[in-house]
Amino acid sequence: MTAVTRFAPSPTGELHLGSAYSARIAWRRARDVGGTFLVRIEDIDIRRCRREYETAMLADLQWLGLAWDGEVRRQSDHFADYGRVLDQLDARGLVYPCFCTRADIAASTSAPHPIAMGPDGPLYPGTCRHLSREDRRQRIAAGIEHCMRFHAARAAEQAGPYSFLDEGLGRIEGQPLLLGDFVIARKDTPTSYHLSVTVDDHLQGVTLVTRGIDLLPSTHVHALLQTLLGYAAPQYAHHPLLTDATGRRFAKRDRDLTIRALRESGRTPAEVFAMIDGWSCAGPAKA
Repeated sequence: MTAVTRFAPSPTGELHLGSAYSARIAWRRARDVGGTFLVRIEDIDIRRCRREYETAMLADLQWLGLAWDGEVRRQSDHFADYGRVLDQLDARGLVYPCFCTRADIAASTSAPHPIAMGPDGPLYPGTCRHLSREDRRQRIAAGIEHCMRFHAARAAEQAGPYSFLDEGLGRIEGQPLLLGDFVIARKDTPTSYHLSVTVDDHLQGVTLVTRGIDLLPSTHVHALLQTLLGYAAPQYAHHPLLTDATGRRFAKRDRDLTIRALRESGRTPAEVFAMIDGWSCAGPAKA
């Protein structure tokens, strides 16, 4: 099967060295086997994403010589795709409305009783999971803002045991409760990162997902969604993260190390890639 890879940045800032490093991995993996390299713009965060950043990112990729195949998929143009899948999960009782504010969640997770912990801190305690159907209906009718959360325990029951394959780590047994009842649809859009990425990889026929090791916990729930929805599972290659000499990850706030800044300073693409190759990687990858 021909490899289909993708690079999927969020346009909340300019492309930096770490992003270029990740993009080159996906591009090279496709080109080495005559495969397809896709670019997807993950712009579901309508409050933070900006079209000018998207334009700049695409220009930087072209300047770097990382040409992509086909049209760029912009997630904000495909909310209907995600909404249909959300409806499928809802019909199976796998999602529920959550009316908690950030303050509500902070208060509940700081209370003096045991709180389940996830990779990034306390998990959502399931406050709204226990609301009656009538209570939910009344709150929605009253116009109370809410997101939709994934019922992880029920999903685990429906999916049964599952696993996913990482090139470096081997076969990994899925942990369906790792992220708890995560947000599967935001308050302002009918989707979330986890839902839209899973749906897009399926619709675009992605066969190899290359991304940072920091996203390994997310892969557990993406593989869970793939199992529930009957999607073919891609293979994964979680790569170490590019860091500076102090071990700090590159970020969009590092404006002097954005591709645009380096280009405007007179650097060539070859020099930019030499800089990337000279930095260290935060690794090795761990399951």
